Amino acid sequence: MSLLNDQDKESINKTIEDAENIFVENNNMKDLKDKAIDIKGKKYVLVSDRVLFFNEKYDAGMIQTKLVSQPDADLVVFMAKVTPDISSPERYFTGYSQAKWGDGLVNTTAALENAETSSVGRALALMGIGVIDSIASVDEMSKAGVTSKNDVLKNYNDKLGNCPKCDAPMVISKNTGNPYCSAFCWKGEEANA
Repeated sequence: MSLLNDQDKESINKTIEDAENIFVENNNMKDLKDKAIDIKGKKYVLVSDRVLFFNEKYDAGMIQTKLVSQPDADLVVFMAKVTPDISSPERYFTGYSQAKWGDGLVNTTAALENAETSSVGRALALMGIGVIDSIASVDEMSKAGVTSKNDVLKNYNDKLGNCPKCDAPMVISKNTGNPYCSAFCWKGEEANA
């Protein structure tokens, strides 16, 4: 004879399931914190890592961006909206970012992309994804004189390790933000010619 009725058993099982979900979520956030880079003593999680985390953990979620300014305006403004669960559209997080054409290396050719990426990073940070020491983006810290993007890329490149194919150092593209082999081994024999 059981001392617990079906309702008590269901309640206990729900509590255990909730605890397991919290444990998994905490471990997932730990994995994201392990990807953080150091910028002048503060930990920062790149937007690319935040987006990957969101897409892995929130399969019913959605990231939307909207150009708020005119595309040819001197100051480009983007708004991002992150909805963790599209079945609950009333719960969302927004982030805005601006970029001035010609201001710095990236904004010479990619102010639109830079503003869009930064707005997504802010929205995800407001949701709590990737926040360790600050919600501020690398761009915001660079504009404030805290660090340069080159310092950030160097710090991140140091963590990438070596190419699994040729053992050359991996680096981050300044244009795309994606890692690649510094020896260009992916290009085949033409890179070595």
